[in-house]
Amino acid sequence: MEDKEKVLEAMRDIGKPVRPGEVADATGIEKAEVSKLIQTLKKEDKVVSPKRCFWEPK
Repeated sequence: MEDKEKVLEAMRDIGKPVRPGEVADATGIEKAEVSKLIQTLKKEDKVVSPKRCFWEPK
């Protein structure tokens, strides 16, 4: 499984809008890398930000 998919799956498992740090804790991927992956997912229209600094699957 690609890291990008792990981030998206972790977001689904948590079930609420999350910060990159929470996803990093859940996946074991570094927070900086999680932030980059979230931006990639945003460009692919797979995640949205319901409020500043929080992300959830679309």
